[in-house]
Order: sequence, then C-alpha cells, then structure tokens
Amino acid sequence: MTPQHNYLICGGTVVDGSGAAAFAADVRVRNGLITEVAPGLQPAENETVVDAAGCYVTPGLIESHTHFDGTMWWQPGLDPLPGCGVTTVVMGNCGFALAPLHDDAAVREQVVKIFSFFEDIPEEPFMTNLPWDWRRWSEYKDSMVKNVRVPTNYGTFVGHIALRLAVMGMEAWERAATADEIAEICELLVDALEAGALGMSTNLMDHDGDDRPVPSLQADDAEFSAIFDVMEKYPGTSVQVVIDSLMRMTAPQAMERLAQLTEGKAVRLQWAGVPTLKWQKDYGLQQPLLDLHERFAAEGRDFWTGYAHVPITVTASIRQSLLFAQSNDYVWHEVVSAETDAAKLALLADPDWRERARHSWDHESLETAFFRNPRPMMLDNSENEVGPMGITLGEYADQLGVHPSDALAEWFILNGLSSTITMPPWEKDNDTVVNLTRDPYAVGNINDSGAHGQLFCGAGDNLLLYTDYVRSGLLSMEEAVHSQTGKLADHFGFGDRGEIKVGKRADITVFALDEIERREKYKVYDVPDGQGGYTWRWTRDAAPMRLTLVNGVSTFAEGAPTGAFPGVMVSPGDGA
Repeated sequence: MTPQHNYLICGGTVVDGSGAAAFAADVRVRNGLITEVAPGLQPAENETVVDAAGCYVTPGLIESHTHFDGTMWWQPGLDPLPGCGVTTVVMGNCGFALAPLHDDAAVREQVVKIFSFFEDIPEEPFMTNLPWDWRRWSEYKDSMVKNVRVPTNYGTFVGHIALRLAVMGMEAWERAATADEIAEICELLVDALEAGALGMSTNLMDHDGDDRPVPSLQADDAEFSAIFDVMEKYPGTSVQVVIDSLMRMTAPQAMERLAQLTEGKAVRLQWAGVPTLKWQKDYGLQQPLLDLHERFAAEGRDFWTGYAHVPITVTASIRQSLLFAQSNDYVWHEVVSAETDAAKLALLADPDWRERARHSWDHESLETAFFRNPRPMMLDNSENEVGPMGITLGEYADQLGVHPSDALAEWFILNGLSSTITMPPWEKDNDTVVNLTRDPYAVGNINDSGAHGQLFCGAGDNLLLYTDYVRSGLLSMEEAVHSQTGKLADHFGFGDRGEIKVGKRADITVFALDEIERREKYKVYDVPDGQGGYTWRWTRDAAPMRLTLVNGVSTFAEGAPTGAFPGVMVSPGDGA
C-alpha cells in the first residue's frame, strides 16, 4: 500500500454519512484512520493541512454496482473515479464473475465471452492482461491482492454463473444441476464466503446473442434452496439478483419465487430493482415492483431494493453491443455478430437483409425498444466524420426518404463501422428516486461503471445526486451523502468505513457543491486490442473534488489524480 500521510482537514462542513445533520468541524487523519472530529483542532507537526472552507467533508462514495472485474487489470487508474470522490467499488454483479473457473480452457473462455457480450468489454484484454492463475475464488482473491493496484477499495461477489460453469462445464447452459453438482456448487460458494466474498450474485434476466437463457436461469428450486442454506450461515453477506423489468417482464414472478424460497431463512437479498425512468412508470413497469418493495418491508424481510438515480445509457454500436439482441432485434444483431468488417458491410448493403431488418425493427423488436421511436436518436459519433453529424436518425431517414433501419445502415456504411448513435437521456421519475433514496431498505448508486465502455455507463454519474437533486432542493445533502456512503457500507458490512467518525478508515472526499459537475464525455484510446494496439472508450474529466483520500492516502488533489493506488479488498465484517 502507498505510504499514508497525516492530514488535518480544516474549516469544512462535515456530513458524516450517518444521515445526521451537517456540522462544522475539523477532521484529523493519522495512519489511515480518522482520529479526531471536532472544531478548532490545531495543526500538528508532520501534518498536511487542507483548507476546506466553503466545502463539504464527507465519507468517500461507494459505487454499489460496477463491472471493473476485468478493467481494473488493464486500466488501473479507474478514471475518473478518484476525481469524483469514489473510494470503494463493488464488483461481481449480475452473476458475472471471474471465479471460480473450470479446468477446461474452453469453459473458462465462456466466463470472458459472457462479460464481453453482456457488459460490452472486449475479450482481448481479458486474455492478455489477466494471469488466470486461479481456479477457486479464494485463489482469485489471492491473485488480486498480489497483482492488482488501484486507487479505490474493491469488494466482489462470487457469481452464480461462474459457480455453475466451474462445476457443470458447458452443460450449465442447458439443464438443472444434479444433487452432487449442487453440493459442489455449495462447496465452492463456501470457499468464496470464507475468503471474504460479499456474497453471491445471480441473474434471472439475461439471454445471450443466440437467445439462450444464462446458466443461472437453469437453476431449479433445489439449487437455490441449497445456496440459501449456505448463505444463512454467513451473516452480513448477501445474495444480489438482477431481474427482468425491461424485456420479458418476468421480474414479479422471479421475486415471488425468491421470496418463497427464502421464507423463514435469515438471508439478505438485494434485488435490482425498481425502474426509475418516467416512461417506465407510464408504461406500467414500475408500480408492480414498488408494490413488492412495500410488501417485503411490511413482512420484515431483509430484502434491499436496488435503483438507479441516472438514466439508462442507450448507444447503438455494431462493433460490440448487446443492445440489439436484448431489444429482441436479432436481425440487426447479425451485424454485431459478424466477425469481419467485410461481413458487416456485406450485410448492411444486402437488400434481402435490409428487408428482414425493416420487418424486425417494426414487428419483432420489443415495444419498449428505442427502434420504435428513432426520432430522437442522435447521429453524434462518426468514426471518420463524413457525416451527417448532429442530426437525429429520424431526420436522416426523412432526408433519404427511407425506413429508419435503412437510414441507420447507410449511416454506418458512410461513417465507418466504429461509429455509434446515442439516445438523449430519458426523463427521470424524480419522485421515485427521492423516495427510494430516503428508504431504509433501498440500495442506490447503481450505475454500471466499468461496463459498456463505448456506451459509457456510470463513471461520474454519482455526482448527479448532488448536482440534480441537492442543488434543486429535492434532497438534502445529508440524505444524498448517506445514500452513497454510510447506508451502503452498512448494507455490505463494511463496518470500518462509510462514516466520518473516530476510528473509521479515512475514506474521505472534500468538495464544493458549486464546483462539481458531471462532465462531458470524450474518447481515450487506452483499451488493449490484443494486437499490440489500443481501441477507445469514453471517459470524462473529474468533478473535480478538492481532495479524495482512500485509507488515508490522497488519490486526487489539486485538480488531478495523484497516481497513488492505496485500494484494498474489502469484505463483510471488516472492522467488526
């Protein structure tokens, strides 16, 4: 770990992460811990004094749902997280995780292919930048502790899909587990929980590009019951599950099933979750899940409802994207799946394919898919800048006098296959966001950071809770901070951090509300392509925070990352 420094943060307004009222105080940090919180503290020898006048001093932010599992190995700076006040990230979500692994290399490759398809992360850097020197989750942890250096702390779930693949091989895609296989899955789960995994994540939502249900959707009640029996023996851990409230609309049934299987068991379950966009409310997707949220609370269940305070990022790419497949437009997904540029171009220009694509666009894609309303889709990212640029797909289709599907095909041919188009942010249902932020059993700051690098989910989106909600008066600063710090630390069992209190780890950020913004995105070419070169991803500039400390080490100061990588793995029960 990077050597720690002693700090005295003076003259700021402390929002301590507990939800309590803000107060004026100085904060002293020594040897990575908060040692004093009081007004009028005097500087001591060998202490860096930070002037926080006009600033808030808060715990560092916890990102509760990320996919940095692979990215952290080749993009260790995790920009722009330090400059946005993030001090801890949670990985291994959605059932997708890098351990445990099967002995067969072909099965191990499935783990990467799943990440690549569902999270839009290129396969090549997984293969070339990770050591793959593990089979069990405990060995994976040892490898991360030995090899990974990043500026944030990190905690990770063990993935249900990885567990099934490790035990069942490729048959995990096809069937329920036998009794012996369930016993092996549980044994590997115990290994992970004993080693410090946050719990187990599972997926009752996704289908792949061939419309196959992910392996966790093949798990029967006997398998889930056995898993819940194991989880009950590890208080403080949780089961995280993603459910389908967008495509096949199976979310209510999935949650009813899990509620029945956990009846009478002391299992913490985090489910994602309640949709928070206005169109989702208007379409009737939201209310049934809000009803379940209220029912679970009334029944006294340890169920935590996930939600996002940011709009879903919708960008169409034909290089690598799950968007078409998950919109049930498998004709357009044929272009994404085509392995060569020549094959992609041949499909886009083929009259027979175009006829099938028009039909799929209008009749087979989901009613909620962006294809059904192409008018707002912005042609905003041309590979070669030939154009047109800055107009919508609907306007371009009108110019050409063709179907929007044909217009999109023409635009990719003209502008290059690495071009993308973007849907402007959807209107949020602010009332629901506010209510869930205040709810004691809701998990916020879900934004998918680290995934969909060319769609750009997440990084820096935590700031919107301050810039959109606190500035407008919808939330107090105390509520916004608590929901992204102390509340999440409590949920995940990070007892040694998440609050500005004596004895806690010095994960701290200092910022002035009128200085921070969620900055505009731009391209950087730093993702290894496996051929000695690099491809691009989106990033954005820092907020900026005035200061971010992780375990008492500065990761962002004076407007720039410091280059320090003091992050450690965090686990349930830390500091207990």
